[in-house]
Amino acid sequence: MVQSALQPITLEAFLASPEMGDRHELCNGQAIPKMSPKRIHAKTQKSLLKILDVWAEGRGHFYPEWSVVLTREGKPWVPIPDLMFVSYERLSVDWDEDAPSPVPPDLAIEIISPEQTFGTMVAKATDYLVAGTVRVWVVDPKVESITVFYPDARPQTFTGKQAITDTDFTDLHLTVAEIF
Repeated sequence: MVQSALQPITLEAFLASPEMGDRHELCNGQAIPKMSPKRIHAKTQKSLLKILDVWAEGRGHFYPEWSVVLTREGKPWVPIPDLMFVSYERLSVDWDEDAPSPVPPDLAIEIISPEQTFGTMVAKATDYLVAGTVRVWVVDPKVESITVFYPDARPQTFTGKQAITDTDFTDLHLTVAEIF
């Protein structure tokens, strides 16, 4: 389904379309293909998934490439974070639909691909926070860093053996060096 800039697709049409299952995000009324990850991106995602999956067990839903229905600039927005955690407090343990998350995540993780810029990812992190996401991590494999974005504080960048600490994820103990 090809959409022109003059004919925006509605949220309902997007969710019912083949693009929904074909790695597309809804942004500004358009179905935008998500970039196919390259090896370094995939390796970083795998490393994060292995570590955070253990932490998320019993705490919430944690999946790679799971879309979420949000609002951006007053319009429906359906991004696909590289990894996403939604606590059982936000979305019950028995929620079992094969659908995008209907609630904002507690944690959205975006890994910068070679074709993306840090500035673009900062803008996306801001959009996540405005839409109700609790935390956003922007992971930069090139410089081996994780920048944590908060709704009520300045972002903080972690590197090397610095522990990522967070009052909302008190039981999460992780250093950037463990990822890379």
